[in-house]
Amino acid sequence: MPAPSRPNILLLMTDQQRYDSLGCYGFPAAHTPNLDRLAREGVLFEKFYVTNPICTPSRSSMFTGKHLHGHGVYTVYGNLPEDEVLFPEHLQHTGYETALFGKLHIRSRMLENSERHPHDGFDVYEWSLEACLDLDSPLNGYGKWLKERDPAFFEQLKQDGRKLLHHPAHLHFTHWAAERTIDYLKRQDGSRPFFAMMSIFDPHNPYEAWPEEFGRLIDADKIPDPLVTEGEMERLPRGIRQEHEGSYLGAFSRYSLDDLRRIRFGYHASIAFADHEFGRVLDTVREQGLEQSTLVIFASDHGDMLGDHSLLVKGAYFFDPNIRVPLIMRWPEAFPGGRRVSSLVQIQDLAATILAAAGLEPEDIRAKAPEAENLLPLATGEKDRVRDWAACVYRNTGIKEGGVYFDPEIHATMFMDERFKLGVFHDVSGSPGCGTDGVLYDMQEDPNELHNLWSDPACRDVRLRLTERLLDWQVAQELRYGQRGTDLQPAASQRIIQDPTRNK
Repeated sequence: MPAPSRPNILLLMTDQQRYDSLGCYGFPAAHTPNLDRLAREGVLFEKFYVTNPICTPSRSSMFTGKHLHGHGVYTVYGNLPEDEVLFPEHLQHTGYETALFGKLHIRSRMLENSERHPHDGFDVYEWSLEACLDLDSPLNGYGKWLKERDPAFFEQLKQDGRKLLHHPAHLHFTHWAAERTIDYLKRQDGSRPFFAMMSIFDPHNPYEAWPEEFGRLIDADKIPDPLVTEGEMERLPRGIRQEHEGSYLGAFSRYSLDDLRRIRFGYHASIAFADHEFGRVLDTVREQGLEQSTLVIFASDHGDMLGDHSLLVKGAYFFDPNIRVPLIMRWPEAFPGGRRVSSLVQIQDLAATILAAAGLEPEDIRAKAPEAENLLPLATGEKDRVRDWAACVYRNTGIKEGGVYFDPEIHATMFMDERFKLGVFHDVSGSPGCGTDGVLYDMQEDPNELHNLWSDPACRDVRLRLTERLLDWQVAQELRYGQRGTDLQPAASQRIIQDPTRNK
């Protein structure tokens, strides 16, 4: 196969979508024919992990090619520093036109709704964080579009917010993002390659905005009940118990099994509608003659527990439904379809992958996205792995009921290899007797993460080995980004030379 030219790049992104929510990942109740077809025609990555289980830090990693230590965003209300450069700006410098339709979220909503990041790198910027938020912001593309099409629904959405259920399909946020992406694709004349990002809010909670007709596509009887094990919570670290008792949706005990079933049904109805709208965009790619020369990437920023392990939404824990998300790539000119990649990859790797597809040299990519690995050799079959570990960092990142950070604070770090997953919950209080606690799972023998091996004497060596690797990785992070102050060494003539015999 001849070397492909620089492709157009289309990034389709959801919010809070766990890996096992698509038919191509084996979910029995999924109605996702378009994304399943994309997987058949492209490459599916089975073990795609995020760097943090909350939107803002995770998306900052994706756009900068750095882990949290590198870009400095640790919390949901955090703001990406203004000197950080998002990869679309690098694409601009190579001649790409760039466009955003939907959610960015590399800053707190309270800043992102009023000003753009100076290095976001988008030529076309039609931003919106969520359907019902900041509708009057001059940056809100969805708000402007909706007000023109249906002023009455616009006002109702402003008034009722998340209480407004089952948005009509033709007025839905996801439909708006698809419409704007389709219009953009139809305007392309081939004079420049493009990068376009369609980024939607679904299937994020509150799980009830999906158009009613799409609920009829989901067979509730095929949706498994939450994976809940008697006594599991008592065997887990304090930080996880805090989430169990007070997530931002409230205590788990408030929810009956029927409540959880309704949540899970709404979640998958939202995905069915998203799949329908993604399908319209993919059909336009084909109809415009762009299919062969376009790299399509589908991904999400983190997952959702949906009641599994007696936990809601996302937070300070490292179970797969929380930090493992879908990733599908298709580029017919560069690699055949039908492959499944089983080795570990992470969300920051998308930056290196996109820059590599755009023609940047490896050393240039390393300078711009220093912690990202190019996934194209995995897609082509040239390599079977580009990393043998994955790390996820939680630094009191998320919020509890009431919209405030947890107190006592929760700090934890996950480090996993191709078999074992370690989660260390750090005691930063300095209080005597608290100590470090954690989890350890054998992902080969226990893929549902039901048996915590942290205190198992037979797994002591595994725990120590992964703990050592975690510590070495954290020190390497510090050294990679250096000290904040400058370093001024004396010249040879100014050095103080010690006399080793003086104190004998």
